[in-house]
Amino acid sequence: MTTMTQTSARFREFKMPDVGEGLTEAEILKWFVQPGDTVTDGQVVCEVETAKAAVELPIPFDGVVHELRFAEGTTVDVGEVIITVDVAPGSEDAPAPAAAAPAQEPVEAAPAEEPKGRTPVLVGYGVAESSTKRRPRKGAAPEAAAVAAAVQAELNGHGSAAPVVDAPPLGRPLAKPPVRKLAKDLGIDLATVVPTGKDGIITREDVHAAAAPAAPAVAPEVAEPVAVSVPETPATVGSARETRIPVKGVRKAIAQAMVGSAFTAPHVTEFVTVDVTRTMKLVAELKEDKEMAGVRVNPLLIIAKALLVAIKRNPEVNAAWDEANQEIVQKHYVNLGIAAATPRGLIVPNIKDAHDKTLPQLATALGELVATARDGKTSPAAMAGGTVTITNVGVFGVDTGTPILNPGESAILAVGAIKLQPWVHKDKVKPRQVTTLALSFDHRLVDGELGSRVLADVAAILEQPKRLITWA
Repeated sequence: MTTMTQTSARFREFKMPDVGEGLTEAEILKWFVQPGDTVTDGQVVCEVETAKAAVELPIPFDGVVHELRFAEGTTVDVGEVIITVDVAPGSEDAPAPAAAAPAQEPVEAAPAEEPKGRTPVLVGYGVAESSTKRRPRKGAAPEAAAVAAAVQAELNGHGSAAPVVDAPPLGRPLAKPPVRKLAKDLGIDLATVVPTGKDGIITREDVHAAAAPAAPAVAPEVAEPVAVSVPETPATVGSARETRIPVKGVRKAIAQAMVGSAFTAPHVTEFVTVDVTRTMKLVAELKEDKEMAGVRVNPLLIIAKALLVAIKRNPEVNAAWDEANQEIVQKHYVNLGIAAATPRGLIVPNIKDAHDKTLPQLATALGELVATARDGKTSPAAMAGGTVTITNVGVFGVDTGTPILNPGESAILAVGAIKLQPWVHKDKVKPRQVTTLALSFDHRLVDGELGSRVLADVAAILEQPKRLITWA
């Protein structure tokens, strides 16, 4: 998309905000508006994905959309202008088209004054100028424009120079953001690519041609004009034998976090197999209980309550390691994380102050957490501050696993599939509902004895759910 520097207070610029804590970039997933659409203060204009979650961005002023600076699928740095809005449509102080502007240093628009008393919706909304600045692009000198015109004419096979509009600045080939990303993925220097698009724009076909094996030189044909208003979605790169998928957003954050956790916290994992037949009967009874009407009741609910009771009996397990101060920080609250598989990857939102919730309240919180995660609407705040996590690998038919700690947490409980198995019950072998639990914990914080007590308590509650009453 064409970038245009506004020189009038009539046009307001909306920059990519820091929608999390210290995030530096976000990918534009979807635009909900197009140039010419009317927007109002607080209206959602796009959805972006950060390293933590997908977030909808509301615009903080009224007007008519003038320009979308980036296409869907583009990763944008925090502080970059992503959309400009005409806040005084119909007035006559519109800037001249970019092509007619004189070759000089562009003047940065003076931001209009923010309405007094208004609190920004997200971090970075017009409170202060962002520290991230784009270096102004210098206009091409007349000599440079003439050279570019001559080169283009030679490529097109014409005897005279064809008119050149918006000649690319010296040292920076003209290409749309998705094409730049494709070139980066393929390891192609755009400066070496021969453009065939209108006005010297490098197209996706040009990049693929540059990546292909050398062939006899053929004069490139001028491609059909590309409609700038139609965003391009970055595609995966590959061949018939393999596919390369760029790692970004939530998946990139997961990879970095898991590597950091695995090689920072010394993991210990313990296992126990337990008869949960009585727990399954309790789940069936609760589903018929009028007090639980309207909430989802499943084994995970009882397991979560069992873990909360086990933490209450062994509070030392609920802690964090402070590397900077070389301290163990014991938490007197439990923010219970629930690992959720979503189309954008694994995320771990948590239920705040889960230790204070009754069983119906816990069931409601679990239901809302899962629904929000599946819809891709989990906020960064919902994933921050967790203390202990549960991951239910049993939903995939897996018996158990050795889970990696969520960074900053002390323990994670993996729940395996609940299956009907032969089990010794009251000195007889009978078919019983059985599952395997695995507890991984940070050995800097949790000794083997403490970890074993926690796991044994969870197993004992699931075997005899009445302990939820006697131990709580």
